[in-house]
Amino acid sequence: MSHIPLESNSHRWYCRGREIDLSHGAILMAVINVTPDSFSDGGKYFNTKAAVAGGVKMVEKGADILDIGGESSRPGAEPVSEEEEKRRVLPVIERLREEVDIPLSLDTRKAGVAREGLEAGVDILNDISGLSNGTEMAEMAARTGAGVVIMHMRGTPKTMQVDTSYDDLISEIKVFFETQVCLALRLGVAKEQIVVDPGIGFGKSVEGNLDIIRRLRDLEIPGIPLMIGPSRKSFIGKVLDRTVNERLWGTAAAVALGIAHGARIVRVHDVAEMADVVRMSNAILEGKCGH
Repeated sequence: MSHIPLESNSHRWYCRGREIDLSHGAILMAVINVTPDSFSDGGKYFNTKAAVAGGVKMVEKGADILDIGGESSRPGAEPVSEEEEKRRVLPVIERLREEVDIPLSLDTRKAGVAREGLEAGVDILNDISGLSNGTEMAEMAARTGAGVVIMHMRGTPKTMQVDTSYDDLISEIKVFFETQVCLALRLGVAKEQIVVDPGIGFGKSVEGNLDIIRRLRDLEIPGIPLMIGPSRKSFIGKVLDRTVNERLWGTAAAVALGIAHGARIVRVHDVAEMADVVRMSNAILEGKCGH
């Protein structure tokens, strides 16, 4: 494994000429699922008009980044074709790029979708495969300066919950991060472009997800921000015996403790409520009030 340079800090994220400031605490990434079968919002944004209107409202409610996805990653989900994924997301990206002036992220593991998403105006590639599907995704990020989210997932959404046992979950995630960050750096991605995400709910047991949040600082790589996405996930439902639409307060607890343990970006569905959780968590941790 090659050396990861220690210089640079984790308080800036560079994405296609944008500098996202993380020095004052965590920020909020809002989810727009342009899918008919999302586990969380069941097709609410499965047309361009609804998705764009929803994204604009999320910005008004406090979103710092919009994350657009056209393929469900719920456990057991079947993959969709590259052409279908493009058909879903590209019009949304193009319209949102005209409507809002915050960074846009594309949630995809397909290089072809990423390429056209970048052409349409996205700033960040959020890859749930963690750059494991060949080198093209990282090469595009290197060429364009796009931000990259490297997420840990074992298997695919269809298979990831078949076996959630690990000899040492935290160590395995940390090794994966180090390996994939080194790969990205070798391919020309700047360290300041990279964020890592332990993949809560992606091939993990309830206990594993709780352990990730509790031990988040053990996953830190110097100079690289951590992102988490606990929003409405099934582990919250199993702990609290709550349906998807009843997991707001469990999500709030996971978000607040994730921030307390080092998360700099939190990916959520309930924007207005979680914006307050993020601001309050930041105020407590930073000792500052207001924005």
